[in-house]
Amino acid sequence: MKEALLVVCALAVTFGAVPASTAQPWPARSITMVVPFSAGGPTDTLARLMSEPMRRFFGQTIVVENVTGAGGSIGVARVARAAPDGYMLSIGHWGTHVVNGAYYNLPFDLLTDLEPVALIATNPQMVVSKISVPAKDLKELVPWIKANQGKIQFGSGGVGGASHMAGIYFLNRIGVKMDFVPYRGGAPAMQALLSGEIDLYMTQVSSAVTYVRAGKLRAYFVSAKTRQAAAPEIPTADEAGLPGLHTSVWHGVWTPKGVPRDIIMKLNAGIVETLADTSIRQRFADLGQDIPPRAEQTPQALAAFHKSEIDKWYPLIRSAGLKAE
Repeated sequence: MKEALLVVCALAVTFGAVPASTAQPWPARSITMVVPFSAGGPTDTLARLMSEPMRRFFGQTIVVENVTGAGGSIGVARVARAAPDGYMLSIGHWGTHVVNGAYYNLPFDLLTDLEPVALIATNPQMVVSKISVPAKDLKELVPWIKANQGKIQFGSGGVGGASHMAGIYFLNRIGVKMDFVPYRGGAPAMQALLSGEIDLYMTQVSSAVTYVRAGKLRAYFVSAKTRQAAAPEIPTADEAGLPGLHTSVWHGVWTPKGVPRDIIMKLNAGIVETLADTSIRQRFADLGQDIPPRAEQTPQALAAFHKSEIDKWYPLIRSAGLKAE
């Protein structure tokens, strides 16, 4: 009996040591990137563009998984609750990782339950008007809005969306309050502006620049720190007269909280190399997505930027009394 016990103990020691001595370095299997929206949308497109160069970097398949619902919160929750082993990533944007925290009673905290990996893209916005609006630049637009605020129709692509929030932010900066005309998405709102049904709209640069260049809309500024490659002729808000009015629909990547630091840095390295790929940069540019400078692609930079965006937008959303539809 004693001998048998010794054999069992010896086997336990022997086999118990196997996992530690044969443990494979990360990543040893495929990595899942959770897109909190349906396939084919902007976030899904970015994830699928990045998946192939990331596969080459890591030597493992990047599985893009679409998990929809609650404005993207269900997909983010899936990652927040996942094992902190680096095999599940959350790709999301300003709406899913900032705005939803003010709209919904989330079962997780956007700052403390997720680990930042990298900021991957920004898509600034711009104020545009129908061509019959008499103001030719922002210095003329602001007094025109103030003089006609009871008559002006300012459109949005839905209550609480990026165009609505950016529009409120712009009007707050110039000291004007007015009701918005909500549409079921950005495309209907843009068509309403083109047809003259509304007067003003604040939308992503990529959505409006073609119409501006065709002379169908007038643009007043882009809400970015620098002029945009897609529209270099349009001044920044700082240049036009509203310094610091910076808004964008930006995208980032996170893991669950608790992923080891060395894995976070490996993930960051893979994303940084992916964003440096010439073909990826061109594809992002074609989509109107600006890749941030290398210094802004670090986990620390995303952490600081993420918190600053929450601090900036939560008070605005709550003071406006906006609720999720």
